[in-house]
Amino acid sequence: MAKALVLEEKNRLALREIALPDTLGPDDVRIEIDTVGVCGSDVHYYTHGKIGPFVVKEPMVLGHEAAGTVSAIGENVTNLAVGDRVCMEPGIPDMRSKAAKLGVYNVDPSVRFWATPPVHGCLTPSVIHPAAFTYKLPDHVSFAEGAMVEPFAIGMQAASRAGITPGDVALVTGAGPIGIMVALAALAGGCAKVFISDLVDEKLGVAAQYDNIEPINITRDDPAKVLRDATGGWGADVVFECAGAAKSVQTALESAAPAGCIVWVGMPVDPVPFDLVLAQSKELRMETVFRYANMYDRAIALIGAGKVNLQPLISETFAFEDSIAAFDRAVEARPSDVKIQIKLKEG
Repeated sequence: MAKALVLEEKNRLALREIALPDTLGPDDVRIEIDTVGVCGSDVHYYTHGKIGPFVVKEPMVLGHEAAGTVSAIGENVTNLAVGDRVCMEPGIPDMRSKAAKLGVYNVDPSVRFWATPPVHGCLTPSVIHPAAFTYKLPDHVSFAEGAMVEPFAIGMQAASRAGITPGDVALVTGAGPIGIMVALAALAGGCAKVFISDLVDEKLGVAAQYDNIEPINITRDDPAKVLRDATGGWGADVVFECAGAAKSVQTALESAAPAGCIVWVGMPVDPVPFDLVLAQSKELRMETVFRYANMYDRAIALIGAGKVNLQPLISETFAFEDSIAAFDRAVEARPSDVKIQIKLKEG
């Protein structure tokens, strides 16, 4: 039995004891959890009880963005040692699957992802995890930053799929946590400038504190016109659609330069209309993103090298005992909030 933040059912959380797997396999490590980020998917399960086909049918521990300290290792583990500070990739594929063999394990249908029904998450003091998906943090990278690697890896996946050419100008639609992560990854990937659009000034203000990120409030300005004006009428070399709204899908198509690229990151709740002829007339290249694969090492390297600073995106940190309050704060969706975290270890 272990204490954990448990989603009992839709709209009902409890911080209580629950039976969790505790057997350390030969290829596993035990990690004492320090910090866990509250993700939008965690909040969605809390408020809606499901995401698409994934339905909470029985109590489930939440949390999948985490960092902590290795406290035990399996007999086959050689890449980690007790005392190592680490972060963990939450999706574990079947390494025998075709997807894993092709290096696209993020689309493995059999992947087991923390806090995705029926798999328990990591908002508990100690977890068992495969060493192959556990990554050592540089000494100067904090646990709080380590817990941000997971969402930043999505940004890295998007930037990688875009095939950025150094000096590209990009547009990100949607200034939520993932949109800002994508903007930072695009800059790190070689973009000279990233415009980011939203309808909330507070969100745009968070993004605009970074050099070379320029905000566009869509209630006052048309992103497609802003991009054309900024590029001599050409448009954005790369557009990252992170809002998942019908209007922003059209904005992405209108803002992209001829022969440019659109990376679809946001997931609309319902099907949206799509102007295929406009995409064809520009001969746009399109890419899609679902989580990430083989991005953790690169994300950690960028953070460790100081190329990306995620600290300003941490809005508030709650103690483990206040986990329910942390989720209720996340449900509020305050305009200036980006990432809420929960710290399980004192100090």
